[in-house]
Amino acid sequence: MKIIEDNISLSELKKMAEDMFGTLIKAVVDIEKEVMAVDAGMHSDEEELLLQNGSKQQNLWGINLYPEKTGEEFIEFDSMVNLRPSQGNRTRSVDDPKIREKIIIVVNKIVQK
Repeated sequence: MKIIEDNISLSELKKMAEDMFGTLIKAVVDIEKEVMAVDAGMHSDEEELLLQNGSKQQNLWGINLYPEKTGEEFIEFDSMVNLRPSQGNRTRSVDDPKIREKIIIVVNKIVQK
């Protein structure tokens, strides 16, 4: 498990996916600090790592990345850490389109395709 602050190659993500789940890699994105934690079995572990490194809970969103896919299928907005009724997010997805867009921007900045 690690925090990606600069960038990560798509081939590195593919290797992580193969080692962990086969086709996907779990990630938690900090939309404020524009960093991403990857390579853990649970989103909550990545979330905890980011919190320990100064991230704020309200800026953290769990996603799954599918390195073999492209376009809208590359990112899946699905994680238990996204359940936040206090922020108006009542599902495992990311309900606010503005937050989704911020996540996409951060992922595209970090992942070198």
